[in-house]
Parts: sequence; structure tokens; C-alpha cells
Amino acid sequence: MKSIQKKTRVGILGATGMVGQQYINLLVGHPWFQVTHVVASSNSAGKSYGEAVEGRWHMKNALPETIKKLMVYTVDDLASVKKNCDFVFSALDSDIAKIWEEKYAEAGIPVVSNASTHRTTSDVPMIIPEVNPEHLDMIKIQQKNRGWSKGFIVVKPNCSIQSYIAPLAALHKKFTLKSVIVTTMQAISGAGHPGVASLDILENVIPLIKGEEEKSELEPRKILGSVKGNAIVSDTSFTISAHCNRVPTIDGHLACVSFSCEKKPSEKEILNAWKNFKGVPQELDLPFAPIQAITYTDEANRPQPRLDRDNDKGMTVSVGRLREDPVLQWKFVGLSHNTIRGAAGGGILIAELLKAKGSV
Repeated sequence: MKSIQKKTRVGILGATGMVGQQYINLLVGHPWFQVTHVVASSNSAGKSYGEAVEGRWHMKNALPETIKKLMVYTVDDLASVKKNCDFVFSALDSDIAKIWEEKYAEAGIPVVSNASTHRTTSDVPMIIPEVNPEHLDMIKIQQKNRGWSKGFIVVKPNCSIQSYIAPLAALHKKFTLKSVIVTTMQAISGAGHPGVASLDILENVIPLIKGEEEKSELEPRKILGSVKGNAIVSDTSFTISAHCNRVPTIDGHLACVSFSCEKKPSEKEILNAWKNFKGVPQELDLPFAPIQAITYTDEANRPQPRLDRDNDKGMTVSVGRLREDPVLQWKFVGLSHNTIRGAAGGGILIAELLKAKGSV
């Protein structure tokens, strides 16, 4: 694909929060996108972005001078958004996203959202670019359903399921999943900042992340579903039982997954399905696409968050420990970087796919 010369102007909603900061951090020097507009709460509005995050910039990289100078706007200033950018990444809290994402889309502004608000909305595609890019066909249907001309909403799924949904999708396509049991061990950065209190998480595991298990049991079935008529219909041919736990690691969500299929595949067949899993087509040359969407390691004690979460820009899913399961058929361990693959990086990859397809 030819390089895209003119950079697309992007806005960040919820720009001072952890996910918003990660968007800004990852978009520095991006060959296709340039951050030109930032939105935050009324407490930050009217300040420069540098002033708004002074003392609470949590990224390892320094904040660029060009971003420091951007004025912070409130979410209701739609006129300024339309003037300053071509589409927005939404890192808004879900209650605020519920109010404003549809208003942005109605005003002609495409929204790529990290919020959970519209993940179960039947005409809103929930995208992992390597798994269900065909669901982007729903955009035109969504616009027709709602009378929108240029605006639309696309969402990325919950951060924790990305540590195992691509490996399961590869197996489902070839062998048809029937049952899945997953136990996640989720990093504290998934709770934002300041997140979980240190006296609660140190030397501890918290066996509840509110709403996480419900999302983990529903979202994969929508992602693996299909566009039918005016809606995305979830795949109900398999079921997932999820246990979600908060553990004292900083970044990287780990998942222990057991599964069964209609017909039990062999170890070789499973490994070949993962090895041959097609990611985003290389001819699209998307900057954030990993070389391998799924990377399998033979080392018996891997993957590990500290050692494997940053593989391939933090965008690959690392898989290991494939072995037979005495209750179901097989089990494995999956890992992804929750604030990159599972949050801002995943959103950027969706936007790159939209850009390559001419939707933004």
C-alpha cells in the first residue's frame, strides 16, 4: 500500500486519563495520525494540556512540546472538535460516553471508542482487526439506521479478552468451539490511576473486577458473530465461563484458558492453526499491526507479563503451555499488554484499518 502522505487530524476524548495519555504517548510520530485536539473535564478545560497533566503524566516517555501547548476543551464543544480534527478516539468513562459518543457521531464525527457503553449495541461493530474486520460493513448500516451521514461509532472490546480471543478465534474457525473456561489475572493498570489502593493489592489477589466477568462471557460471542440484516448477531454455538482477578502486576493481563471443540483437534493441528492465523493483510501496511498476531512459545514457564507483554510493540498475543485438559480437551496460557493491545494500541489499529479502507 502506498504511504499516506497527509496526516489525519485526531482528537482524544478523556485525554488526561490513563488511556488518553497512552493514546497521546503512542501517537507521537505516528506516520498517519496527528493529535490536534484534546478533551477533558471542566477542571482542565481552558488550560494547556501540559498544565492539565502537570504532576500526573504517567507515561515513561516525556510529553512532547507540541502536545503540551494544545488547549484542553470540554466534551460539549462540538464546534471546536469539528474544526480541529477528522475523527476522535474516545477514552471517556462509560457514563459520559453514553451521553456524548452518539452526539459526536450524529454531528458527523467518527468515534473509535474504548468505552464499554456500546459494546452490546447491535449495530455498533466491536472490532479486533485480525479477527473480525468484516464487521466494519456495519458502519453503513449503522449510519442508515440512525440517519447519520459521516459520523459513526466503532468500539474495541474489553482489554482482558484480547489475551485469548485471537487464539480462540483461530481454533473456532477450524474446529468450532463448544465450551471455554477462562481465569484472568489482570494487572493493576487496568483499573486506571490511582487504581487499586496499595494496601488492598500488595501481597493480595482480588477475586472481583466489577462487570468484567459478564463482559468476558458476552463480548467474544459478538466478535465471532456475523452481520445479519441491520444488526450483528452473536455466535451462540459456544459458551464461556469467566473468572476475573486483579493481581499485583503493573501491566499485562494473563489468562489461563481451557476449551473443547466439536471434534477434539490434535496438538499439531492447534499449533498449526495459531502459526497460520492470518493477521491484518500485510499489503495494508498498518503501522501498529504486529508481524504475528499470535506468537507461541515452547518455554514451559512462559508467557510472563514482565518478560512478554512488550513483544512486537506490545501488540502481539503471546501464547504458551498448550497441554491436554482432563475436564475439557485442551488448555493454554495467553498474555497481552492491557494498556497497549488491550486499550490505546488496539484503538489505533482499528483507526488505521478504517483509514486504509477510506472510512476516516
